[in-house]
Amino acid sequence: MKISFCIITLNEEANLSRCLSSCRDLADEILVLDSGSTDGTASIAREHGARFEFQPWPGYVAQKNRVLELATNDWVFSLDADEELSPELRAEILQLKNAGPPSDTAGFSLPRCVFYEGRWIRHGDWYPDRLVRCFYRRKARFDGGKVHERLLVDGPVREWKGELRHYSFRDAADHLDRCRKYARLWAESQHESGRKASWWSPAGHAGFRWLRSYIFRGGWLDGSLGLRIANFAAYEVWLKYSTLRALNK
Repeated sequence: MKISFCIITLNEEANLSRCLSSCRDLADEILVLDSGSTDGTASIAREHGARFEFQPWPGYVAQKNRVLELATNDWVFSLDADEELSPELRAEILQLKNAGPPSDTAGFSLPRCVFYEGRWIRHGDWYPDRLVRCFYRRKARFDGGKVHERLLVDGPVREWKGELRHYSFRDAADHLDRCRKYARLWAESQHESGRKASWWSPAGHAGFRWLRSYIFRGGWLDGSLGLRIANFAAYEVWLKYSTLRALNK
């Protein structure tokens, strides 16, 4: 069985080598779709044997669907440049390649674990963050707004145990910047679809997100980092609905 590993990039020289090193020997094809990197992303991709393509940025959903269209194999693994395969996940992929997929299976989901401030975070909203990443591309497509795209799979999905490792944020400042960026993109997308936000939405949704992240899903077990993550999550939600209200007006 052959698998194409599909990655979208923009100035990912700090992450890409780690990502590609984790999948290079498993891949029958590595496809990197770039949207205009000005750093060493292109040379790193080619050093690892990747096929490097370019398309101006059309948004997360369109870019991820385009890289799937460019793949030459029916089975693909959608990988972000700031992720890498764990040894356990590599073993499950190798087993799939050797045995082939069950006839009734359209994809495989896996848990994703975030490396944050020197620690792996295994509680709260961030874990297990189970996602479908390996799938039969003719039965799947990405959908969603300007941010937080989701994969729609037409068929049964089986679960893998091996983790996908996610090196998401450089530090707290980077985390805060992304909260602001994603909140704005979300609010714009929701506003364009006609959604409205009431006066209580910012505080109400933010309060619930904090309780869910820190209390209900055990974020407190990650200590001070769990509290920081819950605070940032609540802030991002507050910003989402505050921005949406402003756009509504």
